[in-house]
Amino acid sequence: MPAPHNTFKAALREGRPQIGLWVALTSPYAAEICGGAGYDWLLVDAEHAPNDIQTLVAQLQALAKYPAHVIVRPPIGEAWIIKQILDIGAQTILVPMVETREQAEALVRAVRYPPHGIRGVGAALARASSFNRIPDYLQTANDEVCLLVQIESRAGLANLDAIATVEGVDGVFIGPSDLAADMGFLGKPGAPDVQAAVEDALARIQDHGKAAGILTADQALARRYVELGASFVGIGSDVGLFVNATTKLLADFKTGGAPAQAAKTSGQVY
Repeated sequence: MPAPHNTFKAALREGRPQIGLWVALTSPYAAEICGGAGYDWLLVDAEHAPNDIQTLVAQLQALAKYPAHVIVRPPIGEAWIIKQILDIGAQTILVPMVETREQAEALVRAVRYPPHGIRGVGAALARASSFNRIPDYLQTANDEVCLLVQIESRAGLANLDAIATVEGVDGVFIGPSDLAADMGFLGKPGAPDVQAAVEDALARIQDHGKAAGILTADQALARRYVELGASFVGIGSDVGLFVNATTKLLADFKTGGAPAQAAKTSGQVY
């Protein structure tokens, strides 16, 4: 019996757009609510949300019965945390702040078992192998891991072509908020210069045969990115939804039920 089939990775290879939601409330209960909403994927964030391995595994368990594919974003692209995230059962990882080909190559090694990588062989203790109840897990796990790298700086854009051509990188994600900040537009990911850089990057990623991804709370921009060929697009976050809904509820009550003006996010999600 092989490792579980990574449906998200298969969808990217087939060019089928996958629409997702950022999950950052660190709650298995909240994650389970999101799991039933019908998204193609949910990203459980450990970079900007206060998640650790224990909270990540609890959310993976809560989401296991839902078809939405779970992506985990570690706080940093280090082999030790990637190893733990894979062992608790995540099959797709989005690594932030990738700026060089050498970083991308090191990440490919981190997600693969020897002799093709450096992932520690501890499957007997791991949820990923159903605690060694998947007899062929070690032989098949590499093929089902999906590695996404996140470019979010001018340095990363300058090296995008080199990063996107690394064998083993399945997709490249553009982080518009950090990119905007690095370009001098802090808090303004919708700025024309930033959007021009984003659109150019999305095209270049696809030119190299890799899946392109991005996150925005601006619905018009999200549709634009899909039209441009982005394969995995995040359209919001559980935190943003909760903030907006709780604020609007009180505002509507205080105004006697009249619709409150929607919060202006400028496409920024985190």
